[in-house]
Amino acid sequence: MTVGHGTASQEAFADLLQQAGVRALVDVRIGPGSRKFPHFGKDSLEQWLPAVGIAYRWEKDLGGFRKLLPDSPDVVLRNESFRAYAGYMRSDEFTAALTALLAQAAETPTAIMCSETVWWRCHRRLIADNAALLRGTTVQHLMPGGKLTVHPPTQGVRVAGEELVYDAQPEPSTG
Repeated sequence: MTVGHGTASQEAFADLLQQAGVRALVDVRIGPGSRKFPHFGKDSLEQWLPAVGIAYRWEKDLGGFRKLLPDSPDVVLRNESFRAYAGYMRSDEFTAALTALLAQAAETPTAIMCSETVWWRCHRRLIADNAALLRGTTVQHLMPGGKLTVHPPTQGVRVAGEELVYDAQPEPSTG
Protein backbone atom coordinates (compact mmCIF):
# COMPACT_ATOMS: atom_id res chain seq x y z
CA MET A 1 0.00 0.00 0.00
CA THR A 2 1.16 3.56 -0.60
CA VAL A 3 0.07 6.81 1.03
CA GLY A 4 0.99 10.48 0.92
CA HIS A 5 0.68 12.58 4.06
CA GLY A 6 -0.05 15.86 2.28
CA THR A 7 -1.44 18.45 4.69
CA ALA A 8 -3.23 16.01 7.01
CA SER A 9 -3.28 16.55 10.73
CA GLN A 10 -1.59 13.96 12.93
CA GLU A 11 -4.98 12.71 14.12
CA ALA A 12 -6.50 12.48 10.63
CA PHE A 13 -3.46 10.65 9.25
CA ALA A 14 -3.41 8.18 12.15
CA ASP A 15 -7.12 7.52 11.61
CA LEU A 16 -6.61 7.03 7.85
CA LEU A 17 -3.88 4.45 8.46
CA GLN A 18 -5.80 2.66 11.20
CA GLN A 19 -9.00 2.49 9.13
CA ALA A 20 -6.99 0.93 6.26
CA GLY A 21 -5.50 -1.66 8.62
CA VAL A 22 -1.93 -0.36 8.33
CA ARG A 23 0.31 -1.69 11.12
CA ALA A 24 3.69 -0.50 9.78
CA LEU A 25 4.67 2.65 7.90
CA VAL A 26 7.85 2.85 5.83
CA ASP A 27 8.93 6.41 5.07
CA VAL A 28 10.33 6.65 1.52
CA ARG A 29 11.20 10.36 1.57
CA ILE A 30 14.86 11.02 0.86
CA GLY A 31 14.71 13.73 3.54
CA PRO A 32 12.25 12.57 6.22
CA GLY A 33 11.20 15.94 7.57
CA SER A 34 8.60 18.66 7.11
CA ARG A 35 8.99 22.27 8.23
CA LYS A 36 5.35 23.04 7.48
CA PHE A 37 4.01 19.90 9.15
CA PRO A 38 6.46 18.99 11.94
CA HIS A 39 4.35 16.00 13.02
CA PHE A 40 5.56 14.35 9.78
CA GLY A 41 9.23 14.70 10.71
CA LYS A 42 11.11 11.44 11.28
CA ASP A 43 11.74 12.10 14.99
CA SER A 44 8.10 12.94 15.58
CA LEU A 45 6.79 9.96 13.58
CA GLU A 46 9.05 7.64 15.59
CA GLN A 47 7.17 8.83 18.69
CA TRP A 48 3.51 9.18 17.78
CA LEU A 49 2.99 6.33 15.30
CA PRO A 50 3.95 3.53 17.75
CA ALA A 51 1.69 5.22 20.32
CA VAL A 52 -1.25 4.54 17.97
CA GLY A 53 -0.15 0.99 17.16
CA ILE A 54 1.78 1.59 13.94
CA ALA A 55 5.47 0.73 13.60
CA TYR A 56 7.64 3.28 11.78
CA ARG A 57 10.91 3.12 9.91
CA TRP A 58 12.69 5.35 7.42
CA GLU A 59 14.04 3.61 4.31
CA LYS A 60 16.52 5.98 2.71
CA ASP A 61 17.28 3.51 -0.10
CA LEU A 62 13.72 3.88 -1.41
CA GLY A 63 13.84 7.69 -1.26
CA GLY A 64 13.30 9.86 -4.31
CA PHE A 65 15.33 12.67 -5.87
CA ARG A 66 18.03 10.59 -7.53
CA LYS A 67 20.64 11.69 -10.07
CA LEU A 68 19.63 11.34 -13.71
CA LEU A 69 22.08 9.15 -15.56
CA PRO A 70 23.16 10.20 -19.05
CA ASP A 71 21.42 8.34 -21.89
CA SER A 72 18.47 7.28 -19.74
CA PRO A 73 16.33 4.83 -21.72
CA ASP A 74 13.22 5.92 -19.80
CA VAL A 75 12.09 8.43 -22.43
CA VAL A 76 8.35 7.99 -21.84
CA LEU A 77 8.71 9.61 -18.40
CA ARG A 78 8.63 13.34 -19.10
CA ASN A 79 9.60 14.38 -15.60
CA GLU A 80 13.38 14.32 -15.12
CA SER A 81 13.13 13.26 -11.48
CA PHE A 82 10.96 10.26 -12.46
CA ARG A 83 13.47 9.28 -15.18
CA ALA A 84 16.25 9.52 -12.59
CA TYR A 85 14.31 7.33 -10.15
CA ALA A 86 13.54 4.77 -12.88
CA GLY A 87 17.29 4.48 -13.46
CA TYR A 88 17.92 4.19 -9.72
CA MET A 89 15.47 1.27 -9.54
CA ARG A 90 18.05 -0.77 -11.47
CA SER A 91 20.55 -0.46 -8.59
CA ASP A 92 21.46 -3.07 -6.01
CA GLU A 93 20.52 -0.63 -3.21
CA PHE A 94 16.97 -0.24 -4.52
CA THR A 95 16.55 -3.97 -5.13
CA ALA A 96 17.68 -4.85 -1.60
CA ALA A 97 15.46 -2.19 -0.01
CA LEU A 98 12.41 -3.28 -2.01
CA THR A 99 13.05 -6.93 -1.14
CA ALA A 100 13.15 -6.02 2.57
CA LEU A 101 9.98 -3.93 2.23
CA LEU A 102 8.06 -6.73 0.51
CA ALA A 103 9.22 -9.25 3.12
CA GLN A 104 7.95 -6.91 5.85
CA ALA A 105 4.65 -6.38 4.01
CA ALA A 106 4.17 -10.15 3.72
CA GLU A 107 4.23 -10.35 7.54
CA THR A 108 2.65 -7.04 8.58
CA PRO A 109 0.13 -4.79 6.79
CA THR A 110 2.54 -2.09 5.58
CA ALA A 111 2.27 1.20 3.70
CA ILE A 112 5.03 3.27 2.15
CA MET A 113 4.71 7.00 2.73
CA CYS A 114 5.90 10.13 0.98
CA SER A 115 4.68 13.71 1.27
CA GLU A 116 2.84 14.01 -2.07
CA THR A 117 -0.86 13.32 -1.56
CA VAL A 118 -1.51 11.87 -5.00
CA TRP A 119 0.49 8.80 -5.98
CA TRP A 120 0.71 9.60 -9.69
CA ARG A 121 2.82 12.69 -8.95
CA CYS A 122 5.18 10.79 -6.65
CA HIS A 123 7.94 8.21 -6.99
CA ARG A 124 5.61 5.85 -5.11
CA ARG A 125 4.07 5.07 -8.51
CA LEU A 126 7.43 3.78 -9.79
CA ILE A 127 7.98 1.72 -6.64
CA ALA A 128 4.47 0.32 -7.16
CA ASP A 129 5.27 -0.48 -10.81
CA ASN A 130 8.33 -2.43 -9.69
CA ALA A 131 6.50 -4.33 -6.95
CA ALA A 132 3.55 -5.16 -9.21
CA LEU A 133 5.27 -5.96 -12.49
CA LEU A 134 8.51 -7.59 -11.32
CA ARG A 135 7.44 -9.08 -7.98
CA GLY A 136 3.79 -9.93 -8.66
CA THR A 137 2.57 -7.91 -5.68
CA THR A 138 -0.83 -6.25 -5.64
CA VAL A 139 -0.29 -2.62 -4.66
CA GLN A 140 -3.04 -0.27 -3.53
CA HIS A 141 -2.89 3.49 -3.12
CA LEU A 142 -4.58 4.91 -0.01
CA MET A 143 -6.17 8.28 -0.68
CA PRO A 144 -7.62 10.90 1.69
CA GLY A 145 -11.03 9.75 2.82
CA GLY A 146 -9.87 6.14 2.88
CA LYS A 147 -10.39 5.26 -0.79
CA LEU A 148 -8.12 2.43 -1.97
CA THR A 149 -7.16 2.20 -5.64
CA VAL A 150 -5.36 -0.78 -7.18
CA HIS A 151 -2.17 0.41 -8.87
CA PRO A 152 -2.39 0.58 -12.66
CA PRO A 153 1.06 0.26 -14.28
CA THR A 154 2.47 3.50 -15.65
CA GLN A 155 1.74 3.94 -19.34
CA GLY A 156 4.83 3.14 -21.39
CA VAL A 157 6.46 0.75 -18.92
CA ARG A 158 7.70 -2.64 -20.07
CA VAL A 159 9.49 -5.52 -18.40
CA ALA A 160 12.99 -6.08 -19.80
CA GLY A 161 14.41 -9.17 -18.12
CA GLU A 162 14.52 -8.34 -14.41
CA GLU A 163 14.16 -4.58 -14.90
CA LEU A 164 11.56 -2.05 -15.91
CA VAL A 165 12.13 0.31 -18.81
CA TYR A 166 9.83 3.23 -19.51
CA ASP A 167 10.18 3.47 -23.28
CA ALA A 168 7.22 1.61 -24.76
CA GLN A 169 5.07 3.49 -27.21
CA PRO A 170 1.32 2.92 -27.10
CA GLU A 171 -0.15 0.64 -29.74
CA PRO A 172 -1.85 2.63 -32.54
CA SER A 173 -5.61 2.20 -32.49
CA THR A 174 -7.05 0.31 -35.42
CA GLY A 175 -10.61 1.45 -34.79
